[in-house]
Amino acid sequence: MSAAPRARGLLLDLDGTLLDTAPDMAGALNRLLVENDRRELPFERIRPHVSHGAAALVRLGFGAPDAVEFESLRQRFLALYARDLSSGTRLFPGFETVLARLAAATVPWGIVTNKPTALTVPLLQAVGLADSAGCVVCGDTFPERKPHPRPMLHAAATLGLPPDALVYVGDAERDIAAGRAAGMQTLAARFGYLAPGEDPRAWRPDGVIDRPEDLLPWLAL
Repeated sequence: MSAAPRARGLLLDLDGTLLDTAPDMAGALNRLLVENDRRELPFERIRPHVSHGAAALVRLGFGAPDAVEFESLRQRFLALYARDLSSGTRLFPGFETVLARLAAATVPWGIVTNKPTALTVPLLQAVGLADSAGCVVCGDTFPERKPHPRPMLHAAATLGLPPDALVYVGDAERDIAAGRAAGMQTLAARFGYLAPGEDPRAWRPDGVIDRPEDLLPWLAL
């Protein structure tokens, strides 16, 4: 599927789209499990849940504890993750090429994530992207988070482009819903943290990509 019209800017989800953060997120969950005398979970079981954040990972590891215990576990998970944000985290293969092409063509790009600022900013600093993105909108920038369109619209305004001049790429249904609600073109990243058998076409994106380079034809490069 080809893009028409082509976008003049790019917005990206973070976990499972721009960065492969699953190794470090899974590591934090398994450390939390061991602290609580539980068995570690295999990486393959954890990976599909990473895009859904700390709460989803705690539920994966601990089921449905009462609200007080759940929040204690969630906070401990976040503390463990914050101690080791980037030892295993990398750009998804191909994004080096994409970002270089964007820079060469001066195409603006940014990040819209539900990850909190206290984790997002240090992570971007650790992987050398803190000064590259034209905007970074986090899960606590506003009271509303994806799938609400407000973070998307703020990102568009920060980049100085109308929403319909942007394409948003994500690996979860809420990403596509948020981008669509904001009036952007949307691409589902099949290389992200999808569950086995999950079909991203069911989210009604404008396109589905199998590797980062596949988004380039959607941009006016």
